[in-house]
Amino acid sequence: MKPFRLLHLLLLFIRLAVAQQIIDIWQTTWDSSNLFTHVPMSSPVNFVTPGPVANADVVVSDSVVFQQIDGIGASLTDSSALILSNLKNTNWNAYWSLLNHMFNTTYGANAAGFSYIRIPIGASDFSANLYSFDDVGGDTSFSSFNVNNAPSYLFAVLSDIMTINTRVKVHVLPWSPPGWMKDSDTMNGGNLLTQYYNIYPTYLLKAVQGFWNKGIPIYAISIQNEPQNTNPTYPTCTISSNVEAQLGNTLRSLLNSNGFGNVKIVAYDHNWDNAATYPEQVLQNAYNAFSGASFHCYAGSVSNQQAFYNAYPAKELYFTECSGTFGTDWWNDVKWYMDNIFIGSLQNWARTALMWNLALDGSGNPKLPGTNSCGAQGCRAVVTVNNDGTYVLNQEFWAMAQASKAIIPKDPGGPFGQRIGVTVNGAMSWALRVGAYVVNRANSADWKQYSLVVLNWNDNTAGAWNPQPVAATIEFRGQQASYTFPVGVTTLWWFAP
Repeated sequence: MKPFRLLHLLLLFIRLAVAQQIIDIWQTTWDSSNLFTHVPMSSPVNFVTPGPVANADVVVSDSVVFQQIDGIGASLTDSSALILSNLKNTNWNAYWSLLNHMFNTTYGANAAGFSYIRIPIGASDFSANLYSFDDVGGDTSFSSFNVNNAPSYLFAVLSDIMTINTRVKVHVLPWSPPGWMKDSDTMNGGNLLTQYYNIYPTYLLKAVQGFWNKGIPIYAISIQNEPQNTNPTYPTCTISSNVEAQLGNTLRSLLNSNGFGNVKIVAYDHNWDNAATYPEQVLQNAYNAFSGASFHCYAGSVSNQQAFYNAYPAKELYFTECSGTFGTDWWNDVKWYMDNIFIGSLQNWARTALMWNLALDGSGNPKLPGTNSCGAQGCRAVVTVNNDGTYVLNQEFWAMAQASKAIIPKDPGGPFGQRIGVTVNGAMSWALRVGAYVVNRANSADWKQYSLVVLNWNDNTAGAWNPQPVAATIEFRGQQASYTFPVGVTTLWWFAP
């Protein structure tokens, strides 16, 4: 071998051995002593020649690559937008500080980098009143269609978010068609009338066009929120899988012919429990119209997502709604969210992980007058905004932030994270719940970021409260690092070619 070639290989080996270091750690701990806190490090944690493995041995397999992650986020309902708009009027600095902390994706910023927002088309259970984008009965030409029927503060807050995160993805969907299209003659409850099956998709197209005309490009649209739910106290609509497939086929043609061929149509948008039935039936009848299906947490198990993936592995999965409720335990909530949504749903093929309302007040209001939505306990939002211009970040935020930090781009305009293979071995493997991701670079010559999101839920012994850290080894490309995970959620990363 030529001397210069030998020297090159030697330098490369040294670079690999020295430069693979865990250099950034963010933590949320069970006792709230750390809340999405950047952990100071006296020195990096090096990957070195492997020694004995710990009782929890995390094995990262970057050659096993799964789905791209589109982002973490929540729904900007009318109520959420109103609450945030009021904060802007009351405390301008707090408003911008909050939006920045939630949506800024700048590498190294003290921010979560939320990048996916879901927005109702028309009223939902979190609106001031019932409205659609065309409330003129029988207006099948949609001459009275107006996206500005939505409150102006919805678009104002969304515009502010987009100034902070220009790449935020917007997913729109109706809670109900206009009431005059339904057998209930109201947006609350009921079914879409058959005579509007071929007309209603034009309403959805015009919604996409309306947002676009306001400078809001639409990433995805669902046909109907929770199509198997009907409730006479707030906007809902029962739509069968066959009808959703028909609507999707028509809408796909309309989008394609009007310059919106890149807008994804997402099926179902309902609970895990029927993942193997309703969305599969939609795809059987409209495979080419839909990019995939989305899921909610209120019935079934996250593992049900696997059934849909098994049936349609070429299609995309999204997790799009789960709400916190008042009166629950902070740490138990964080554990559940990580296990089922911010690690679990992504491990079960979801490209997104979203909570329900982005912001509400301390009672889970405002809601649509008369609605029984959220029951007696009430829905807790990602952030609680108080009348005095202060706000509180809830357990939903801390769980979301830990996951989002692992997948946001390293470079401006660069790609988001992609899930990769990871297993946990050893006698303490049960104590760690782990997701692993690679964040590729805008310049392919730059080293990639490898991220772990680790839940340590080793918090009891024989049923007695006893939170204990877990000493772990991390295996990566024949090298090994050691780290002790406190009880809580840890996000860490390193770089490698």
